[in-house]
Amino acid sequence: MKALAIAAGIVFWTLVLGVAVLVFFPGGNAGEPVAVLQVDPAPPAPAAPKPPVTTEMDLPPGFAVTGPAGLAPQAAPPVMPPPAGTTMMPAPSQQPGVPGPGGALETPETSPQAAVPSAPQAQQAALAGPSAAQPAIAAVEDETGTITLTAVPVPALVEESQYGPLPKIADDGRRPAEVYARPARPKVAGGPARVAVLINGLGVPGGADVDVIKGLPPPVSVAYGAYGRGLQEWVTKARDEGHEVLLAIPLEPNDYPAEDPGPHTLLTSLPTDENLKRLHWLMSRYTGYVGVTNHMGAKFETTQASFQPVLEELKRRGLIYCEDGSVEGSAAAEIAGTVGLDYSVAQVQLNATSAAELAKALAELEATAKQRGTAIGVAKAAPATVKKITEWAGSLESKGLVLVPVSAAVRAQRQS
Repeated sequence: MKALAIAAGIVFWTLVLGVAVLVFFPGGNAGEPVAVLQVDPAPPAPAAPKPPVTTEMDLPPGFAVTGPAGLAPQAAPPVMPPPAGTTMMPAPSQQPGVPGPGGALETPETSPQAAVPSAPQAQQAALAGPSAAQPAIAAVEDETGTITLTAVPVPALVEESQYGPLPKIADDGRRPAEVYARPARPKVAGGPARVAVLINGLGVPGGADVDVIKGLPPPVSVAYGAYGRGLQEWVTKARDEGHEVLLAIPLEPNDYPAEDPGPHTLLTSLPTDENLKRLHWLMSRYTGYVGVTNHMGAKFETTQASFQPVLEELKRRGLIYCEDGSVEGSAAAEIAGTVGLDYSVAQVQLNATSAAELAKALAELEATAKQRGTAIGVAKAAPATVKKITEWAGSLESKGLVLVPVSAAVRAQRQS
């Protein structure tokens, strides 16, 4: 029994030791270190590659991930979305029509990096028009070519008055006679003789329909009076078609008031300040004219004391004066020479009553231009007259003549 008890004790303690080994050293049956006791962490799994950027991504206006047509596509860098509240726009120097370095305008043609504006940006640019800081530049192909006249009014040339806007010389010296003129090439020695035509009788009592000038060659100048509705609209339309404009002011005729040019006629019986008030009212009816011409005035233009203050005022405001040639004994030339006003007078009246007479008058205008170098003809607006002048203008080049605006003829005659 004692031997049996000793054997049982040995078996018991053997089992106890075996259980202890299993408890404290699990997995020992593989003969490897226990995994749960490993100290170093396992290396992280490799990150999955990011998907490529596609053109379906919402990008800011003016940006794109595809290259120009015809080039192999390149991998685009990752595009991160902007922070909240941030608007991404192309750099100013990359926008078409915006001055880049040096002030030169860059366009998609001249700047390969220029971004194409979105539809809303293009619409806003069209509505904004040309920058006020940049004066409009007229492109001159030739006297009869494509010319875009300066948009009116030019704020620097406007003086506000109790009657409305009045023309003035800008602080930088620009004059309405220059800014609002239709450009023409300077006259050169040996060059073609020049002819100018002024169509008047528009915007005056009993005058022609303002639409009668439709189809006139652009170098032909037109004169509007100060009466009637929508004059600014008609003046703007005439300038859009390339015609420079003069203002026709009513001056006292010999038989006034039996013949009355209108309620704001300048009269020899009025004091100077009253005539100047009337002149200011007349000048404020619209903007965009290079100078003034007369409507009647046989008495007023021969009365120097009344006429001189008016021409002095035109000089002060940077305008020219072109007399229609209907007044005998006018003091305009003498006064203009005294005050330094750019002035000329029409040498030929084109108000014929028949086609034959008008053809004769136009031939006289041609001969006068060849003799003097420059000549001005004036005609009242009438459908038959306008049609004939339009046909005649097409023949001038073959005759060694060139058609120019009235302002160019006035400058040429003053310089000569």
